[in-house]
Amino acid sequence: EVQLVESGGGSVQAGGSLRLSCTASIYNFENCDKSWYRQVPGKKRELLADIMNDGSIRNSAFDRRRFTFSLDKSKKTMYLQIDNVKDEDTATYFCLGHGCWGWGRGIQVTVSS
Repeated sequence: EVQLVESGGGSVQAGGSLRLSCTASIYNFENCDKSWYRQVPGKKRELLADIMNDGSIRNSAFDRRRFTFSLDKSKKTMYLQIDNVKDEDTATYFCLGHGCWGWGRGIQVTVSS
C-alpha cells in the first residue's frame, strides 16, 4: 500500500508564498506520471499541471510565473510552489500519481487578504 504524505498547506496572506509537498512511498516513484490538481469550494477539481517522469511540465494553463512545479526523485516527493498568492488560490490541492497512487485527502490552502 502506498503511503502518501501531503504537507505545506495552511493559512497565508495574499502576496505571500507557500510550497506544497507530496511524498509517496512507492518504489517506482520516478516512473510515475504525476499531476497537481486543485479544487475550489463549490467547484470541480481542476488540473494545474502534469509533471512527466522526465520532469517536464505539460498541460499547465496556470500562470507559470506564480506556479512552480518540481520533483525530488531521491525523496520521492513532488512540490508545488505558489508565489504571490491570491484570494482565488484558496482551495484544496491534490497530487496524483497516474497508475501509481490515487487521491489523497488533499492540502488545504486558505489565503487571507
